[in-house]
Amino acid sequence: MGSVRLENELHNAHDKGYKYILSIKRLFVQLLKSFVDQGWVDKIEPEDVELVDKSFILPDFKNKEADLVYKVKMDGTNVYFYLLELQSSVDYQMPYRLLLYMVEIWRNVLKETDKREARRKDFRLPVIIPCVLYNGSGNWTAKRSFKETLFKFEQFDEFVLDFKYILFDVRRYKDEELLELANLIATVFFIDKTKDKSTELINRLKEVATKMQNLEDQDMNLMCNWVKNVVSRGLNSESKREIEDIFQKEGTVKNMVYAIERVIKKEKLEAKLEGKLEGKLEGKLEGRMEEKIDIIREMLIEGDSIDKIARVTKLSVDEVKKIAKDLAN
Repeated sequence: MGSVRLENELHNAHDKGYKYILSIKRLFVQLLKSFVDQGWVDKIEPEDVELVDKSFILPDFKNKEADLVYKVKMDGTNVYFYLLELQSSVDYQMPYRLLLYMVEIWRNVLKETDKREARRKDFRLPVIIPCVLYNGSGNWTAKRSFKETLFKFEQFDEFVLDFKYILFDVRRYKDEELLELANLIATVFFIDKTKDKSTELINRLKEVATKMQNLEDQDMNLMCNWVKNVVSRGLNSESKREIEDIFQKEGTVKNMVYAIERVIKKEKLEAKLEGKLEGKLEGKLEGRMEEKIDIIREMLIEGDSIDKIARVTKLSVDEVKKIAKDLAN
């Protein structure tokens, strides 16, 4: 399996992991308090938060649905938070999409409100705070306010409909800021800033290993499941089983990280050799035995058995033993 496919599957794993984590009320509150610098955030506590179990699906968007809708009790009234996640690329129609979903929430509120109550002079629709979670590598260049998507909006000043949305731009947060926060959401963001599943990911896991060890047990379990979900995507069945064993057996985060590093390194070696062997069949490598020897040397260092090395290199056990003996001398 090539490195490009591994990187693509690494990214695809994030969506499910984020939704699971942010479906937990206290972690949604943690997200707001960690990254939204507004006074009203201080008023929000997990016991005031309710996850709305509804999907606001529009015909024009088919399967594009609101991932998370929270109802929050603030100052005696309800405020809705609509989190559209996970965006991996810039959507220039984002303000318009958000407007459609916000209208659907208001429509649902009116539907569930007594008609006499809705006709009262003092009746008010709830405030909706739209939020977007983005982890793409490029800058988010879509307009942040709705009116900026309208042609010549400047001419009409306050008569133009407008709102802004909160953007959680994962890769734009500074490492120092995330490490200082040292909570579960910040740790997830810190790890998610990696662009690949090898060196950078492992280095980031090593960097937060101590902080992860200090997480509360429930957050530690969530963190491990998230890491396992991301790391395992794209690996072959044997490597996935090894990763599963690591999370069940390793006692400390640091040991877990080093064990993950060994599994990923072995998988990359096998993928590298597989590509070279395919190239040989196509006449690209012209039987360069020294490349096999390099792979054998690395696999021996990793502690792989002679049988496994023979299977991967497509050499006989005797040939591998002879090369291993030569390398040892």
